Amino acid sequence: MGHLPLRTTRGQTAKGVAQQNGIGLRCLKIEQGKRAKLGYGVALEEPGRARLPQIAEKVSIEERAEAPSLLSRKFFDEMRAPDGTVRRSYAELAGLLDNLSIDSLVTKQTAAEEQFRRLGITFAVYAEGGSTERLIPFDLIPRILDRSEWGLVERGCIQRVKAINVFLYDIYHDQEIIKAGLVPPDLVLLNPAFRPEMLGIEPPNDVYAHIAGIDLIRTGERDFFVLEDNVRTPSGVSYVLENREIMMRLFPDAFAGQSISPVGNYPERLLENLRAVAPSGADDPVVVLLTPGRYNSAYFEHVFLAEQMGIELVEGGDLFVRDGYVWMRTTEGPVKVDVIYRRVDDFFMDPLAFRSDSTLGVPGLLSVIRSGRVALANALGTGVADDKAMYVYVPRMIEFYLGEHAILSNVHTYMLRDPKQRQHVFDNLHNLVVKEVQGSGGYGMLIGPASTAEEREAYKLRVMRNPDNYIAQPTLALSTAPTLVDGEIVPRHVDLRPFVLSGKETSVIPGGLTRVALRKGSLVVNSSQGGGTKDTWVLER
Repeated sequence: MGHLPLRTTRGQTAKGVAQQNGIGLRCLKIEQGKRAKLGYGVALEEPGRARLPQIAEKVSIEERAEAPSLLSRKFFDEMRAPDGTVRRSYAELAGLLDNLSIDSLVTKQTAAEEQFRRLGITFAVYAEGGSTERLIPFDLIPRILDRSEWGLVERGCIQRVKAINVFLYDIYHDQEIIKAGLVPPDLVLLNPAFRPEMLGIEPPNDVYAHIAGIDLIRTGERDFFVLEDNVRTPSGVSYVLENREIMMRLFPDAFAGQSISPVGNYPERLLENLRAVAPSGADDPVVVLLTPGRYNSAYFEHVFLAEQMGIELVEGGDLFVRDGYVWMRTTEGPVKVDVIYRRVDDFFMDPLAFRSDSTLGVPGLLSVIRSGRVALANALGTGVADDKAMYVYVPRMIEFYLGEHAILSNVHTYMLRDPKQRQHVFDNLHNLVVKEVQGSGGYGMLIGPASTAEEREAYKLRVMRNPDNYIAQPTLALSTAPTLVDGEIVPRHVDLRPFVLSGKETSVIPGGLTRVALRKGSLVVNSSQGGGTKDTWVLER
């Protein structure tokens, strides 16, 4: 861009908008040189040679006494049909694995981990007493979706994000959905993420959630469910891009004969969407990425995306407000900023409007936003839409604003603010998962089937202190995908986070981030809880 940021010492109606926008299995150890049954039906005909037989072997399961429902349930196997045959989408990969030794796969896996280490691809794990940096585990076996499967996911995610954007416009303007009695007023107006300062503001193209991550789980052939919506500052897309890059470098044979949708153009598409929401009159919009700094758990992603888009990575001290505009300090003097892709939470964005002790934001930024002289992606106040209690009402939003039925269903959810639902949850806590409505990263949740009686009683007391802060859902039968664990190919549970971009139009990056629960029997895919990631392939034919 010709300049560098100069570091400082830091101490219409909603329906109108809609119309306008077109709107755990056990595996057996291998004895060298012997044919052995594995958790995924992989056998060794020769020393170190992996084979995928036509019929999957049935493997007995050793159940833990406190968690029978997790292991006795039949999970959808994404690679194999019920009769044991390999599904068409995995046929090419299965043929390749059939001719590779486990040793060669382990060598590639080790090389991938070393590459991640050199790149500094880590994340922070928070616990009492501080946080630690860990390398995010990467699994070499890709997760594959065919064109039909992906088409369903893509249409559903686009529909959902369109409705969420109209909902956000509505609650900060005419609040029609509240007046219609479809969403409780207190869930919006008393929500900690609701920003009264955004009332009446007209964002460019009426877009609030420019980048969204929709977490999905799969339970059957055509059964995809939305687990939660992420429309504040969703993260993880850097892993999507790096996973593909490393796969192409270390496992090029896997791509031979396959027609796989590319993901490498995501930074270009993201920048195009960000430039599309610049204030009018900006012929060559200046876009920056605002980061909390290197101690943030997603800092690698901030650096990566800024680099890939060719924009400046800035911290709060690099920006200032003057004459009604936002400026960036550079070695060549101040440069006016048109769009801020922010990875800083609402409360820290402007110390004059929110937290006065924040050194992460820009004093006076809100006044520039309100005047329409700078665009913020995502907009302030979007967190109302990804509150886990508000999630229950997204299908209603789709029907109310778009006049359509939801393509992707929600997981059945109990609102613990309701006494009857709360009592039902307490009576069946051993079969349910309970979450905080503002929680993330797998923290603060109770997985009933994996908990002890003492843990459940303690959690009930915690819920009773503030029932409004909790929801509950059934223990989910997440699908499984083949995964390389400790030198064996075994089924492990997975979810999927497609990334949705909104600007002049709404689109989805093919595939998205697959997270995998690497621990045997675990349904928790969060990296902070021991999960890893996979490359996600969408077959074009």
